Amino acid sequence: MLTITRELRDRIVAHARADHPDEACGVVAGPEGSGRPERFIPMLNAARSPTFYEFDSGDLLKLYREMDDRDEVPVIVYHSHTATEAYPSRTDVSYASEPEAHYVLVSTAEGNDENDPYEFRSFRIVDGVITEEDVQVVEEYAA
Repeated sequence: MLTITRELRDRIVAHARADHPDEACGVVAGPEGSGRPERFIPMLNAARSPTFYEFDSGDLLKLYREMDDRDEVPVIVYHSHTATEAYPSRTDVSYASEPEAHYVLVSTAEGNDENDPYEFRSFRIVDGVITEEDVQVVEEYAA
């Protein structure tokens, strides 16, 4: 199960809506070994595409060095789908290289206005196998 604060969920959704009609992408890092998403890191979709996302390789290298320096790992890797449901595509599965990460997808297929409905789903993707997991939204993490 993914446990995420309402604030982080809302920031991911806001990023997805802001980048619509292009796919948005980013990472939420957390302390190594905690499994807790804490630091929201929106990234630029280098592909600038409504059907595909790609992290800029230089930005991604910089991010991983920064996370290493802070003893963090990518707890969530997220992106949006702008015209389809929030379910991993074959391309998404082929890019899933973090077996411990939660892969969050947000669908903005209904539009990008804050009043438009959206889908927010989380998956584990390990060795090409997709497993959907429950998402628990909390106001803050338990101590």
